[in-house]
Amino acid sequence: MDNTYTQSSKIIHELLHSKCIMGILNVTPDSFYDGGKFNSVDRSVAHAMQMKEDGAKIIDIGAVSTRPGSVAPSEEEEWKRLSDILREIRNAVPGIFISVDTWRSSIAEKAVNAGADMINDISGGTMDPKMYDVVGRMKIPYVLMHIKGTPENMQVDPQYDDVVNEVKSFFLEKIFELEKRGVTQLIIDPGFGFGKTLEHNLQLLEHLPELKEFHLPILAGISRKSMVTKFYNVKREHALEGTLEMNRKALANGANILRVHDVKENVALIW
Repeated sequence: MDNTYTQSSKIIHELLHSKCIMGILNVTPDSFYDGGKFNSVDRSVAHAMQMKEDGAKIIDIGAVSTRPGSVAPSEEEEWKRLSDILREIRNAVPGIFISVDTWRSSIAEKAVNAGADMINDISGGTMDPKMYDVVGRMKIPYVLMHIKGTPENMQVDPQYDDVVNEVKSFFLEKIFELEKRGVTQLIIDPGFGFGKTLEHNLQLLEHLPELKEFHLPILAGISRKSMVTKFYNVKREHALEGTLEMNRKALANGANILRVHDVKENVALIW
């Protein structure tokens, strides 16, 4: 654990002064863009290997769809989808930094014990109050994302008086809580598309530089989301160019990590 902690601490520190690509690996039947494509061990491992070859530094494995309106499967089903794939990727793709996309503390703990390096929590600890204790005890990096509501209801007329200040206030409160539990390896994610309208998302993208005041790496998850399809008036399968354009803006405004479906094309943005 000490070696892992030292390695991940170094990576988090380096991210403050660099950019990298996080490749998305959805092992679900119902994700908004690639559901069902990689929910077998062989296909998932092959895709992870390809993403590493294309330049991804992090692979983010998710076994629960968090698209708007989605209903989470049971904890048992989530672990069933994730466990074998996680272990095989750990063994088959040496050197890759593995993130697991889960809001359940029990899954987070199992995932780290099975080889995951980091937890990416779309709920920012709001959907499982035990999450902060787990990541603090296990000394692992943690992606703190802002969300309003849950995936099931987050896009039902989300309202803010000032979305930028409310997201910043959320981070201020949650970072304090996490640090009290001994969590020091933090990445923040404004949560594009998670309880936000198109206008909210565009405001957050424009004001992303304000999040640099936390002196933490910033993750931007924009890839093929509705903020892209609505703004450019395209279907998801034609949303690559729009994604690239918005990711350019995110990088220019201070993002350190781009979470993407299309690794090779996005790696070109950070060369």
